[in-house]
Amino acid sequence: MKMKIALGLKALALALALSACSSGSNDQVKIGFVVKQPEEPWFQDEWKYAEQAAKEKGFTLVKIGAPDGGQVLTAIDNLKSQHAQGFIICTPDVKLGPSIVAKAKADGLKLMTVDDRLVDGAGQPLASVPHMGISATKIGEQVGQAIADEMKKRGWKPEDTGALRIAYDQLPTAKERTDGAVDALTAAGFPKANIVNAPEAKTDTENAFNAANIAITQNPTYKHWVAFGLNDEAVLGAVRAAEGRGFRASDMIGVGIGGSQSALNEFAKPEATGFFGSVLISPKRHGYETSINMYEWIKNGKAPPALTLTTGQLITRDNAAQVRKDMGL
Repeated sequence: MKMKIALGLKALALALALSACSSGSNDQVKIGFVVKQPEEPWFQDEWKYAEQAAKEKGFTLVKIGAPDGGQVLTAIDNLKSQHAQGFIICTPDVKLGPSIVAKAKADGLKLMTVDDRLVDGAGQPLASVPHMGISATKIGEQVGQAIADEMKKRGWKPEDTGALRIAYDQLPTAKERTDGAVDALTAAGFPKANIVNAPEAKTDTENAFNAANIAITQNPTYKHWVAFGLNDEAVLGAVRAAEGRGFRASDMIGVGIGGSQSALNEFAKPEATGFFGSVLISPKRHGYETSINMYEWIKNGKAPPALTLTTGQLITRDNAAQVRKDMGL
């Protein structure tokens, strides 16, 4: 009888040891990656590089699209039910910050944000949540400077040129980018009165097209147009709208942000379009590095940096392939 008890205790101890070993193994780490617009190329690329991190480290990645606040909170509960330990999120509304933080805490999930930083009820950044974002103002300034340089190269008169600011001001990152572009343009001598606000309802090409189309129709006197906005999709919408009004590549300078596949497709066309360039920001860092950071936080207790800001580089038809190669893309 005593021998049976002893054997039973040994078996139990062995089972517990194996369980402890298993719970600490890489394949037990599960990380969510929640994005606001999963159909956009930028977020597809982030997921791709997050998957690369998952493959390298051996953790499970759960990809979730959540285009509105209700779906964000549902996604967090979903991750809890799947026994995830943490998640990275780009939320559709940064003002959901306190709700997201509370939900993550209630569900016992570590939280990190990417691209768009959460804010509190007063609109201030939630510094307690680790964040990897883009230096929005600096990148906007790069856009504005690129437009100003190309205008000068073409010999355009600023007074004959209208600037489409494809605006999405409810998102702080978007406003910072477009404000940065305005600052660089006006510093270069562009008349502020010629900057036309064209608010878009959503941050995609279709809504940007609609916004730009209205703005161009309401301002028929300009000989040339330039365009800038939150992302490549905003500028592509503006370019398509300008084309519909008879403005071809020689009379249009659009500079986007992201260096997305949409931008690369535009550069690959046989003839140049009004989409002149894009400030390439690396989805690899935003997808791969955030996932590695979350893994290290879960696995080894190493918290991510409180704030990481990335920058970009201008790409055009002429240099896109080489710049992407240099950045490891």
